[in-house]
Amino acid sequence: MRTPHALLATTVTAAALAAAVVAPTPAAGADEAPPPGAYYVQSAVTGLNAADSSGAVEQHRPRGNEDHQQWNLRADGASYLLENTDRPGTCLGRAGDRARTVACGSPDASWRLTPEGADRFALAVPGADRRLTVAPKPAGAEHPAQLAVGTGTGDLATWYLTPVGPVTRPMPPQDRRTLDQVTFLTAHNAYANGADGGFAPPFVDLFPNQNRGIERQLADGVRGFMLDIHQTRDGAILCHNSCTLVSRPVALWVDLQRIVDFLRARPDQFVTVFLEDYVDPGVLRAELARVQGLQEVLYRPDRTGVRENGWPAMADLTAAGHRLLIFTDHSRAADQAAGLTRDGFGVMYQREWTVENHWSMGSGVGASDWSCYSRWYDAGTDIPLTRTEPGFRPLFVMNHFRDAPIASTAGTDNAKLADRARRFCQPAARKKPTYLAVDRYDLGDPAAAVAALNTYTYP
Repeated sequence: MRTPHALLATTVTAAALAAAVVAPTPAAGADEAPPPGAYYVQSAVTGLNAADSSGAVEQHRPRGNEDHQQWNLRADGASYLLENTDRPGTCLGRAGDRARTVACGSPDASWRLTPEGADRFALAVPGADRRLTVAPKPAGAEHPAQLAVGTGTGDLATWYLTPVGPVTRPMPPQDRRTLDQVTFLTAHNAYANGADGGFAPPFVDLFPNQNRGIERQLADGVRGFMLDIHQTRDGAILCHNSCTLVSRPVALWVDLQRIVDFLRARPDQFVTVFLEDYVDPGVLRAELARVQGLQEVLYRPDRTGVRENGWPAMADLTAAGHRLLIFTDHSRAADQAAGLTRDGFGVMYQREWTVENHWSMGSGVGASDWSCYSRWYDAGTDIPLTRTEPGFRPLFVMNHFRDAPIASTAGTDNAKLADRARRFCQPAARKKPTYLAVDRYDLGDPAAAVAALNTYTYP
C-alpha cells in the first residue's frame, strides 16, 4: 500500500535495496540442517541470542554483530560447528555443564542438530543426551544469562538458527499482499503535537513528540497512531502521565473522529491506533460510541479467522470496509475481573496480536542502544519477538525513539531507521516490522525506510 507521503519518498539507494532484497534460495526443510553460513542462535523462549562473553556463552539482547552474536555454521563430519565470526578458530562449545567458547578443533565444539520443526533445532552433544539450554527462571527473576548444557528438553532447549543475511522475496502485487507483509509509518505519541491542543502540564508542552496535527499526519502518510489516554470526569483524554493542568485538552473521540473521517473519504487506506490505556473499559466504550461511522470501518480480526488462516490481503480488507484496527495495551485479565472486556466492543488486546520491541533507545541525547528485544520479556512474562503460532504470525511493532523527543536527535535517529530495521530488529524478530514508530516523523525521512521495507517480504 503506497501512501501519498511514501510516493514522495520512494527513492532509495541501490545499495539499500540490494541489502534488503536478495535472490530467493530454497529454505531448509524441517528434517535437515540449514546451509552453511552466518547465523544468530536464538532461544525459542526468550528470543535472545547466544553471545561470546569473554569465553562464557550467554544469552544477550539482539544487537546485530556489536556483541559477538554471529556464528558461522559448517559441517564437521556428521556433526556441526558454530564458529564465532569475530574470533576465527573459536567455536560455541561447552565445559562441563556450562556453554563456553572453545577451540574449533576441540571435541567439545561439535554439536548434533536435531530438527524440532519450523526452523527450530536442538543443539545436542554427539553421543550423549545433553543439549544447549536456557536455565530455568529463578522465582521472581529473568532467565539467567549464562547458557547451560544439560538434559533439558522442550522450548528451553530449542533454538532458532536465524540467517544474518536472510532470504527475502519481492513484495507481491497490490491485490495479494497481506497485512503482515506491509510496513506502515507510525507516529509515537501522535497526539503530543502542540497543534491540536495541549498534551502535558506547563513546560512539558515545549517538547512535542510530533509537530503536526493528526489531520496533517494522515495527509503526510502516517498510518499508525500511538495515543496515551487517561481517565478524567470528561472521559478519555489524551495526555502524558497526568491530565492535571493540561491546557486545551483533547478527547480521544475527537482524534478518532478525525481518523474515521479520513478513512471515509479515502476508502483505499488502512489505519491502526495503539492505545496506552489508563481508563476503565466502560469509559472507553462510551468514548468510542461518540465517534460517528466508527463501526462501519472497524476491523475485527477476532471475528474473521485470522488466528487460523493468517492475516488477510490488504485489498480484501479495504473491499470489506475493514480499515481501522484499534489495539489496547491493557490487560485482558484485569478487564475480565471487572466484567467487561475491550474486545467485546472492538478494541483488540495488543499482546494477543502483536510483538513489540522495548520502547526506548536511551535518553534524548548521547549514545543510543540499538539492541532489539521484546518489550514483554521480564521476570513475569516471556513473549519473545520471535513468537509465532501455527498459521499465525503476530504483527511486529518496531519502536525507534528515545526517552525525550529532542528534534536534532530524532532527525539523526530517523535517518538510521532503515539500517536498524534491516540489521538489528528484523533478524531479532524473524519478521519484517509492520509498524515503524518514530518521534518527529517529519525529520530524517523515515518514510524512505518504510518505502524500502515495502519492496520485499521476509518469509
